[in-house]
Amino acid sequence: MTSAQAVAFVKRLTGKKTGHAGTLDPEAAGVLPILIGKGTRINDYLMNQPKVYLAEVAFGASTDTQDAQGKVVETGTNYPNLDEVINALNQFVGEFMQLPPQYSALKIDGKTAYQLAREGKTAALSKRAVIFNEIKVIAVTPRHGFLLRIDCGKGTYIRTLCHDLGEYLGCPAHMRFLLREESSGLVLADSATMEDLQRWAQAGFTKDFGSFFSVEEALKDMPRLQVSDEALFSAINGVPVSAKDIENAERIQEKTGVCLFHRDKIIGIYVREPEVFKVCVMFYQKSDPDLN
Repeated sequence: MTSAQAVAFVKRLTGKKTGHAGTLDPEAAGVLPILIGKGTRINDYLMNQPKVYLAEVAFGASTDTQDAQGKVVETGTNYPNLDEVINALNQFVGEFMQLPPQYSALKIDGKTAYQLAREGKTAALSKRAVIFNEIKVIAVTPRHGFLLRIDCGKGTYIRTLCHDLGEYLGCPAHMRFLLREESSGLVLADSATMEDLQRWAQAGFTKDFGSFFSVEEALKDMPRLQVSDEALFSAINGVPVSAKDIENAERIQEKTGVCLFHRDKIIGIYVREPEVFKVCVMFYQKSDPDLN
């Protein structure tokens, strides 16, 4: 299924506003963070988190989609060995300028690149900076393949990495397999299948569902600060809060986002300005008796 279909499935189950944090290609498997209700408000923050993939690159042929589902456009027999692959991968670690594939969901003048590609047109795509934190060879696989574990930033196309690796080594290559092991701090071991979600719905959406995380848990890596009782009213009404009214504010640099709490209740995501903290995402609800 597509990521949009996964979102629609959860929305039908819950009846709530639903979204996702990071598209997963239909031919891939693994972690797809689904955001429900007020969780949809933290999409941008989760998208910025690193992702970890298990991918198999196959040498000997490149395809128009850069994966095993596409049509072969070039073949070659200059197969690299393990040492050559390891040395080549080192050239991709760090910031790298990557040209997105023609078969992608990027939009050009209202149409996706893959729609244009299916019409026989070429989308005018530009290279963009992506980050590869670490790339390791896990195993050598049959039919001139290598299994890779890739730790990377947002907006990275793993199939393009496989294609580019082939070009770098002088042997056409494509991505044969892709599994996302981690996304937005969520890992495969804690993920749920569609069947798990159906059982969760049938049980009445109990909060002890193992794959359910609160907004606070999802934002655990952001600094957490406490607002004073005196400044609480301003904070829950979206008024910039003086840094003097926030505990340990002096530790936070300008333009840094923080989770602002009042005791154990999250109010919202705020960003540090010279003298104040301004709200970016508000979680406060008038129905919350502990903040009234």
